Amino acid sequence: MNKLKHFVHAYSEWIRHVLVPLGPWGMLALAAVDGSFMGMPLDAIFVYYVYTDRSRFLLYVLLGSLGSALGSIVLYVIGYTGGEVLLRKRLSAERFQKIHTSFDRHEFWALMFPAMLPPPAPFKIVVLAAAAFEMNFAHFLLAIFAGRFVRFLIEALLTLWFGPEIVTLAGSLFAHRFVWVLLAVAALAAGWLVWRRAKRQTAENSPENKNAAGKDSTLRSEETRLTS
Repeated sequence: MNKLKHFVHAYSEWIRHVLVPLGPWGMLALAAVDGSFMGMPLDAIFVYYVYTDRSRFLLYVLLGSLGSALGSIVLYVIGYTGGEVLLRKRLSAERFQKIHTSFDRHEFWALMFPAMLPPPAPFKIVVLAAAAFEMNFAHFLLAIFAGRFVRFLIEALLTLWFGPEIVTLAGSLFAHRFVWVLLAVAALAAGWLVWRRAKRQTAENSPENKNAAGKDSTLRSEETRLTS
């Protein structure tokens, strides 16, 4: 375990050394590579940028989000051209159908919520699924950008308030309690959807809407009588 930690630390330091000459644009490049095909220590580098350049933390949030969205275009092309076959090979039929159903119902949220989660969430599988199920390309980019923006903004604020160690601690906790975190996120998402539907039904059943519907019905009946 110590050897693995040492390797990850050395790898992160090497990447950091390579990105220094690029300035803030290094965050964009790193996020794009991470979003395309090659996993990178994205969170560690992002925290380093924010901690050493506090006044421009929002810039790094935007660049990281944009880079992740642009890098995911590679996976979108792969998924759109042959992603369904790949997914059927890697996922059970039940799991495949469950993901397919979630995209049929709420494709934007089905991609945005996973984009908010840090590793080890299997985000690239979800990206491939979104492309395989022919998600609208503009909505695809927007969902990834929005999800990553929320994630990076939270990480940036935690870094500014408590220091970079808090992000490492939170990441370790997430990795060891992955299932529970996913259940909590799913519960919050389900609660939000129920609240949204209830609010819509309440608005539809309000006296104002009923009166408007009654007036429309009366006008239609009158128009039918006059034209008959």
